[in-house]
Amino acid sequence: VLAPLSAFLLLQGIETVALRVERHVENANRVARFLLDDARVEWVNYAGFPDNPYHGLVQKYLGGRACSLLTFGVKGGYAGGQKFYDALRLVSHVANVGDAKSLVIHPASTTHFRVPSDQLAAAGITEGTMRLSVGLEDADDLIEDLQRGLRAARKGAA
Repeated sequence: VLAPLSAFLLLQGIETVALRVERHVENANRVARFLLDDARVEWVNYAGFPDNPYHGLVQKYLGGRACSLLTFGVKGGYAGGQKFYDALRLVSHVANVGDAKSLVIHPASTTHFRVPSDQLAAAGITEGTMRLSVGLEDADDLIEDLQRGLRAARKGAA
């Protein structure tokens, strides 16, 4: 049996989940399109893009609305990835996904730092790979923060 406050908080969360997910999805789409068009980004893996191998499943099961998780490669390799990661102010440095706030992780310097580079490559992780879980913040604010990180990555890789 849940404590009364826990039950109240759970019910409140369930009642607003559709609104929150809608915002996550809209923000992720805007962020992914920004990253795709930015010359400081090598690649973007987002299921909402037609060339993504999972795009058909997004159409079939999610009504064409991809989730708010994406990965992308920052130019500048390991140093560029670290500089990008360290420069972010709005996006939190956390390894989990699906939070109300946006979260990013640079696997090569954090969660996978002990994995040999050949094994990282076999798993599809480059030295500049970033995993981003897009949250509920204003999309323009998120993009501004990502621009800050990309500027730092370019300086760090030079």
